[in-house]
Amino acid sequence: MVISINGKTADITMDNEKTIGEVMVGLEQWLTNSGHRLSGFSVDGEPVPITMIEEVFSRGKDSVETLDISTLSIADLTSMSLSSLLNDIDEFEKLEFENKENFFNEWKERAQVKFITEQIPDLVVLCANTFSRGDMLPNMLRSIIEEMLREVNDPVKEFESIEPLVNETCKRLIDLPLDIQTGKDAKAAQTIQVFSGITEKILRILGQLNIQGFLPQPDSEKPFVKIIVDFGDVVKELLEAYERQDTVLVGDLAEYEAAPKLKELFSVIMKKSRETADAQGIK
Repeated sequence: MVISINGKTADITMDNEKTIGEVMVGLEQWLTNSGHRLSGFSVDGEPVPITMIEEVFSRGKDSVETLDISTLSIADLTSMSLSSLLNDIDEFEKLEFENKENFFNEWKERAQVKFITEQIPDLVVLCANTFSRGDMLPNMLRSIIEEMLREVNDPVKEFESIEPLVNETCKRLIDLPLDIQTGKDAKAAQTIQVFSGITEKILRILGQLNIQGFLPQPDSEKPFVKIIVDFGDVVKELLEAYERQDTVLVGDLAEYEAAPKLKELFSVIMKKSRETADAQGIK
């Protein structure tokens, strides 16, 4: 049996699988690990409708000559789902007040919600706050989703756009010990919040850059993965020290660990992603 993915013959060998169903299970796991999802398939040139899946899955693999798999990338599916959520907000805002109460129960069964629940569960909570409890205004939710959509559709450009914020955050971290010593508690708390926010955004975009193939593992004395792990350890230690109100440790970690490691991580990610984007002709 010849297996192809999106029309291209795949170098995949299925030795232990006996049925088409078993083959598909193995392929779906392989696709998931490759950042893709199954969107359809054809057997011997004939598309398989949903009503025929069970029958086709029971067929022996030796009875099939060609199996063509259609896929969509996780990035494409995420983009489509986020765009659908923006449409959901528009729909919600146009409803009369009495109809908005019933919107949430129908909305939570939609396909984009099920996908986002799996991929970005925190976003579903925010959507529920808007569509069910009304804790978050639609415009605020729209702004958050539009930002995530930019991160998915053009992660390199979105990452490069936060450089001024990263530089400002590093400066604030360096100034944090003095802010603590001089009693500027509000500014110090804001610095921690800004640092947490920029860290979350970097990690979100990092995930997109990784699954979209912009971050191949570099050969260097300090592997890229180690830089990420070291930064994550510092973030955890800093936030724990802040919760304990260990002001001395917070100041030291912010100035001597968090600031330089944030700058290092940002620089390495930007360099590697831009190199890959340039090689692919992406502006």
